[in-house]
Amino acid sequence: MTSSTSLLILTFLSLMSLHLIVPAFTANSNSTPNSTLILLSCGTSGTIQDTGNNRTWVGDIGSKYISQETSETSTIPYQNPEIPKVPFSAARIFTSNYTYAFPLSPGRYFLRLYFYPTNYSNHLASDSYFTVTVHPYTLLSNFSAFLTVEALNYDYLIQEFSINITSTTLNLTFAPSTKNLNAYAFINGIEIVPSPDLFSLSPAYLASGGDLTVFPYDSGMAFQTMYRLNVGGQSLAPSGDSGGLYRSWDDDSTYIFGAAFGVTFQNDSNVTIEYPKTMPQYIAPILVYETARSMGPNPQINLNYNLTWILTVDAGFYYLLRFHFCEIQYPITMPNQRVFNIYINSQTAQTQFDVISQSGGIGRPVYEDYVVNTSGSGQMDMWVELHPDIATMPEYYDAILNGLEVFKMSMVGNNLAGLNPVPIATNTVNTSQAYGKRHHGSKGNVATIIGGAIAGGVLFLSLVGICLLMIYKRQKKKERETEEGNISDNMAVSMSAKTNIISASTPTESNNSIQSASARTFRYGR
Repeated sequence: MTSSTSLLILTFLSLMSLHLIVPAFTANSNSTPNSTLILLSCGTSGTIQDTGNNRTWVGDIGSKYISQETSETSTIPYQNPEIPKVPFSAARIFTSNYTYAFPLSPGRYFLRLYFYPTNYSNHLASDSYFTVTVHPYTLLSNFSAFLTVEALNYDYLIQEFSINITSTTLNLTFAPSTKNLNAYAFINGIEIVPSPDLFSLSPAYLASGGDLTVFPYDSGMAFQTMYRLNVGGQSLAPSGDSGGLYRSWDDDSTYIFGAAFGVTFQNDSNVTIEYPKTMPQYIAPILVYETARSMGPNPQINLNYNLTWILTVDAGFYYLLRFHFCEIQYPITMPNQRVFNIYINSQTAQTQFDVISQSGGIGRPVYEDYVVNTSGSGQMDMWVELHPDIATMPEYYDAILNGLEVFKMSMVGNNLAGLNPVPIATNTVNTSQAYGKRHHGSKGNVATIIGGAIAGGVLFLSLVGICLLMIYKRQKKKERETEEGNISDNMAVSMSAKTNIISASTPTESNNSIQSASARTFRYGR
């Protein structure tokens, strides 16, 4: 651990005495505090029903949350039918600093900001650069929703933050950038959901490669949700979340590294998920614990690779990773049947992790929190890996995971703002760059895809033709140099030998490459 990291941790330990950590409600409670849910559809008036999630949005025109500062509204003339109508049918535009004031009781809240970058009136989508703050936190800085969705190849996004409000008002300020000509800010929807303190109920451990060290928790910290994955299962809509928190859970398969997907499965029909008394149901819905991904049934294969997820994040921040576990299939019912190690960015977070030992039995959920520090700037790949631990001679060489959440932490200067991503090449989808994918609706262009496929086919046939021509010329040269023998037979034998060499060598080379990659992955977290 570096001296700067140690100093930062000691600083937070001293700050803990200045913050009284009071959970929003007891661990046995399964719902959020009794407080007002705010769903604000910006740039509209009246109410709009979100039938898919059974929620009602209220327009901000004439709303009590509107300040006297200048702003304008704009409707969207054309909208892709795949994009949710609520709250993406209109927007509020700001050409100068603008503040929404929400009267709230002190406590922790989820704040979700909805962005659909498009041309609004005389404002180009590419001109939107702005900063978003909730005192004392900087949530976004010089933020471009346009660049973000272009980099992700998506149409819209939702940025989710967890903020602890100590006053009676949440002041949400949008400030157009002063660095960009014609810059403006915009917002399509604002959602504020009262939340328990999800981060204070259990300790988080620093993933430093050594012994487990408890990471100091400060109740004043803000968090940004980067990923929330239902591992081994399907995406879960906000209406399917627990505790009335309206969280989205994404399918994890997009983020699996390489071809080693492991196996996915559901709970056995005679296994019922039962939360321990110390674990509230709002931690995660039952559906998350009813599915899982493991490495597979072959112990020799499992020992030669890591089950790996790659998640693109902003460098230079601390991150809290929450791992959700639950054994849901027989015969895993006893300790030391399935034991594994957890690695984050090549650092050992946990060795000899045994779900049954930690949870107390089959069908009983448990979660573990780990904190990792990242350095640099821009975007980087965060590696999350699981590998069997053989030190205790477990019955099965395997690993399991049911859910995974990644939160950016406002450790330094109350800042959560990262840099804008660099857009990828047009019509190219890079799954390792699917940063915050759960927040977006995908773009579709069938004609482009078909055209690309045809062009690729033509190019392939052209290359084949060139290769055949070169082989033909080389063979003709060989014929001229041959002084004896049956030219035709020799040519047939030569071509047959080449074919056999190609058929035999290609899989071997491929296998060698795979083995090399597996060995490299296996060592990554050691």
